Amino acid sequence: MYEDFIPTRLAQLRTSKGVSARDMSLTLGQANNYINNIENRKSLPSMQAFFGICEYLGISPMEFFDEGNAYPTQLADLIRNLRRLDAAELELVTNMVETLANK
Repeated sequence: MYEDFIPTRLAQLRTSKGVSARDMSLTLGQANNYINNIENRKSLPSMQAFFGICEYLGISPMEFFDEGNAYPTQLADLIRNLRRLDAAELELVTNMVETLANK
């Protein structure tokens, strides 16, 4: 199951971040084709490498495996910002989100 999920999810998240597989590989300190090999199902990352991939993407491992969340980086950023709001501000944001979601 994860042999198919991990490559597909990685490609989705990397693409949404707007970075090439080569650049991501090199930033992670790997060979230039490292991410490409994962996405093409030629290999899977070690646990240590997987944690590095999640850190690079700015998400937790739980968010990586949450396939119902297409934009985990953006959602995590939003939640961090929401935690700084007071009750009245949260209510305003909640109303706005409900309006947008019901369009």
